[in-house]
Amino acid sequence: MTDRKSTTPTEGWRVMTSDRGRLWATRERAFPSAAEDAGAARTVDGDDLAELCRVIAEQESLAALASAS
Repeated sequence: MTDRKSTTPTEGWRVMTSDRGRLWATRERAFPSAAEDAGAARTVDGDDLAELCRVIAEQESLAALASAS
C-alpha cells in the first residue's frame, strides 16, 4: 500500500490506496478502550471514497456512543 497524497476524508485518519486501487484508512490515534470493546475498528476499507467516508463515519459514531455510555 502507498500513502495517498490527497486530503483525508475525515480529520485524524490516514488514507492509503492498495496496489489494486482499494482504499484503506487508519485512525491516527487509537480509540478509547470502551470504543474498541464496543467494536470500533481503527483500520477500515472501501471500494471508493464515498464508501470509505461512510465506514469512517460509522466507526466514529460507534466510538462516540461507546464513550457516552
